[in-house]
Amino acid sequence: MTVMTFNLRYPETKDGANYWPHRIGRAAAAILENRPLVVGTQEGYHSMLTDLEPFLDGYAWVGEGRFGGRENEHNAVFYDTRELELVRHGQFWLSETPDTAASKSWESMFPRICTWASFVRREDGAAFYVYNTHLDHYSQAARDGGVRVIRERMRVQRESDGIPAVLLGDFNSVPGDWPIRFLRGETEDEGGRALIDAYSAMEGSPGLTAHGFRGGEAGEPIDYVFATPEFRVESVRVDRTEYGGGLPSDHYPIVAALSLG
Repeated sequence: MTVMTFNLRYPETKDGANYWPHRIGRAAAAILENRPLVVGTQEGYHSMLTDLEPFLDGYAWVGEGRFGGRENEHNAVFYDTRELELVRHGQFWLSETPDTAASKSWESMFPRICTWASFVRREDGAAFYVYNTHLDHYSQAARDGGVRVIRERMRVQRESDGIPAVLLGDFNSVPGDWPIRFLRGETEDEGGRALIDAYSAMEGSPGLTAHGFRGGEAGEPIDYVFATPEFRVESVRVDRTEYGGGLPSDHYPIVAALSLG
């Protein structure tokens, strides 16, 4: 199964030729070319997500805004309806009160969210969860606290039903930062079983993933695919393709091929 994480870049008029209305087709092409079962998007406003719908035949999505309802950034989960049945979905906030809409803690610049969905694969009945998030860009304490909230929710879910899970997102953290080491089980406080970092299947460094529409490879990633140990990472790549004559976002999509069992 192929999964993808993709920061769409919010609609900013100062982006000029890269302003969202000029990139809708490019962003859709990036998804269609990779044909993932699921895509976790970040920075997608409701209007942006609905802009994509006519291009993405066979896909549906779930999620709500970080202020609740349709307001502001969504961490939407797109999924291939031909291959997956949506079982249930929800959202929580990365704060000390995760079930309170628009809540924030630890000096987070904005309310931050994690959208989740559970699926059954129509072909063989395999079940799995997808979690999709975007950690705060301003506060290290918010990134640390937010990833603890996510890991705890994943732990409770796993203890409840034992179903494997994938975690997608923009973590605003490079591989040596605490949130990434925490998820990989490399800190004293693991917060549950370690997750597999899909980049572990790659030879060498993945390079830059957030490029500010300048492109390039030199640097470190901040966008990731993680999975519980039931998954095997067959491959992972940073998609640096130009679609329709330009880059689809100021982040490259990350595409991982996973297998269960």
